[in-house]
Amino acid sequence: MYQRLSSILLTLFLMFSFTQVQAASNAEINAKSKQALKEFFKHSPAGRELYNRARGALIFPEVFKAGIGIGGEYGEGKLVEGGKTTGYYSIAAASIGFQLGAQVKTEIILFMTDKALRQFKNSDGWEAGVDGSVALVTLGTGKEIDTSNIKDPIIGFIFSNKGLMYNLSLEGSKISKK
Repeated sequence: MYQRLSSILLTLFLMFSFTQVQAASNAEINAKSKQALKEFFKHSPAGRELYNRARGALIFPEVFKAGIGIGGEYGEGKLVEGGKTTGYYSIAAASIGFQLGAQVKTEIILFMTDKALRQFKNSDGWEAGVDGSVALVTLGTGKEIDTSNIKDPIIGFIFSNKGLMYNLSLEGSKISKK
């Protein structure tokens, strides 16, 4: 009985994953990223200040995550430097542990120093938590961000959850150039 239920849930997970996640064109990524930034700035005026101070920003407007004990996530986005798109990237992660559900979320990673941005761009597949530690700030908790206290070279934001999922993290996410 338990094995059959697990098989059914795994099948549903795989169906969700493969039908929802398709390679997006650069034009689609640009349009969705523009909307994601609007939402980001609406959620947090301090986020706009940090974005403007950043040397580069990775914007992943839609990261699909699903899991039933074993989970996975995938999204596509772009790197912005000085207001210009300088590359397109994908983000992917897998996890094992307590998780159940599916969601679509937006992730923005800000590189606050030239060194952090250079290390990211010079990597051949950059992994959060391994190649660079990301200070995660979650939006939607009703708290204001005190930008004077944030001194981390890499800052990550996760927001606009459209589903229920336990376990929000960037650790272990692998980011690769498209």
